[in-house]
Amino acid sequence: MLPPLKPIAMKERISLIFIEKGEIDVLDGAFVVIDVNGIRTHIPVGSIACIMLEPGTRVSHRAAALAARVGALLVWVGEAGVRLYASGQPGGARADRLLYQAQLALNEETRLKVVRKMYEIRFEEKPPERRSVQQLRGIEGARVRKMYELLAKRYGVKWKHRNYDTEEWDSGDLPNRCVSSATACLYGITEAAVLAAGYAPAIGFIHTGKPLSFVYDIADLFKFDTVVPLAFRIAAQEPREPERAVRLACRDVFRQTRLLVQIIPTIEDVLEAGGLEKPEPPDDAVPPAIPNPKSLGDAGHRS
Repeated sequence: MLPPLKPIAMKERISLIFIEKGEIDVLDGAFVVIDVNGIRTHIPVGSIACIMLEPGTRVSHRAAALAARVGALLVWVGEAGVRLYASGQPGGARADRLLYQAQLALNEETRLKVVRKMYEIRFEEKPPERRSVQQLRGIEGARVRKMYELLAKRYGVKWKHRNYDTEEWDSGDLPNRCVSSATACLYGITEAAVLAAGYAPAIGFIHTGKPLSFVYDIADLFKFDTVVPLAFRIAAQEPREPERAVRLACRDVFRQTRLLVQIIPTIEDVLEAGGLEKPEPPDDAVPPAIPNPKSLGDAGHRS
């Protein structure tokens, strides 16, 4: 008798893949992409954290249901994977985690503690004392602009400032397009991790008022250690297909740095800095989207 199938943990999954110009369906129980020539490509959906769907992609109901069942986040994006249109939540926020996150964000004192912790993780030093969230945001912005300039100088890339237009993608210069493509990859897997942990992407602490504010908060903690240097390195090489080169490089760096292993523990660490006790889920709470199956043995047996 074969043991029951168990979903793969987020930290053990492939980070992300991009799909364009194809129809996604479930055939013979497998997640497949069928291109215009009828060629089928199997996708191991249960081992992927995030699937970015570009223009020209169609998804069947069965495919969307299977992705939700195995906990793979589907994200509908624009050209080059930059503009986010919609995402399919594999389970969504848990009520206890959502209330905990909202309580931290609504209280100015606890919000400041969380922001200070984010600053400390990002710059590896404690932030200045007696500064408000707005003041820390301004200090952070100045340091980030300087980091862009230093990276451009290191890789020999001409850099003016961070600027791009999602409506006119080709109008942006090469470095900005590479950075945008790289950060889009990072935002995709960060959103998948935020949802898997049971939190709400919209309730941010530094970023506010956007559907992915919390995703931006958490992604920024890893951005300059992973994807931004990579984007400048590729921009210096001036490849024929820079967006594709960036995606492949992001996939490799996510695997090498084991980023998916780090994101959820970092989320918990950041929120714990607020000093509030995490509430216990009520007895009638909806269970996680991918619950652990009941073990056949006792506590001494592996499940």
